[in-house]
Amino acid sequence: MKKKALITGVTGQDGSYLSEFLLEKGYDVHGLIRRSSVDFRQRIAHLEGNPNFHLHYGDLTDSSGLIAVIGEVRPDEIYNLAAQSHVQVSFDSPEYTADTDAVGVLRILEAVRVTGQKDNCRIYQASTSELYGKVEEVPQNEETPFHPYSPYAVAKQYGYWIVKEYRDAYGMFACNGILFNHESERRGETFVTRKITLAASRIAQGKQDKLYLGNMSSLRDWGYAKDYVECMWLILQNEKPDDFVIATGVQHSVREFAQLAFKYAGIDLEFTGEGADEKGIDKASGRVLVEVNPDFYRPTDVVNLLGDPAKAKRILGWNPQKTSFDELVHLMVEHDMRQVAQERASEHVTFNLEEYLERGVKK
Repeated sequence: MKKKALITGVTGQDGSYLSEFLLEKGYDVHGLIRRSSVDFRQRIAHLEGNPNFHLHYGDLTDSSGLIAVIGEVRPDEIYNLAAQSHVQVSFDSPEYTADTDAVGVLRILEAVRVTGQKDNCRIYQASTSELYGKVEEVPQNEETPFHPYSPYAVAKQYGYWIVKEYRDAYGMFACNGILFNHESERRGETFVTRKITLAASRIAQGKQDKLYLGNMSSLRDWGYAKDYVECMWLILQNEKPDDFVIATGVQHSVREFAQLAFKYAGIDLEFTGEGADEKGIDKASGRVLVEVNPDFYRPTDVVNLLGDPAKAKRILGWNPQKTSFDELVHLMVEHDMRQVAQERASEHVTFNLEEYLERGVKK
């Protein structure tokens, strides 16, 4: 019989890549989506119609709905990827973030338990490097103390510990993957990496004048989301439930990411100044293309995240360097250059159509 997997957050970056990965492995994949008047299914649209891909309406804030779906599907594996995952937004919506990212994890664990599946359903919880927050050591591994530094991180810490509690109290195969920043061409446009690659592509094609960023000295460990979902799966194939850091072990600044993204868009940037006065200047034209906007500073900012993936490499055989930092940025810029070119072509067609219609009215 085919294995069945249930993915919450299936419409997101990770959910779409994981769905593709599991379908290729021969799984029957079930995805949980929230009911909305706006369709956010563009990342999984190509999978709909596949007889082994199924969607169910549900929400992490609705325990009865989760019990119904998990009781009906009876999955072999659950991947909880759903969350309010934007750190800055968590300062604006702390209560919603807690309800989804903290109590939502508890609702899934309880749904598995009360439907009698605690002994045969394996659960993966998408944890986060933001747990380390105001970091106490570099690099960070599975033994590094947590110091959450945002409402998002605090909510995720509850999720992390409730997974360990249910593992110890009920013998459930429940695991945390402490994911460091992972990006792709499917990343949401409000996240800084995609904001940078889109801006570089738009500036290169004359569709945008300038990019505004926050703290350009923030250091992150950036990997490719498509590689990270493989590690999620490997965690649930392990002999015993355990928690793992998922990271590349390589660190770069926001400034480095921006410089490389503009390079792949055909623009050579040079940075001058410090702090709020820092600017990214096009060497060829002398134009200022990148500036700092203090409005993008967080009330408390995590500045130095670097993961140690040694345990995942040793126990799971996972390769964190499958896609390099340079390759990741190149993939994202290449995608966004095409997207911006298509937008420009569409605008040109729309303009011609409007002009044609206007002529018809005048006649």
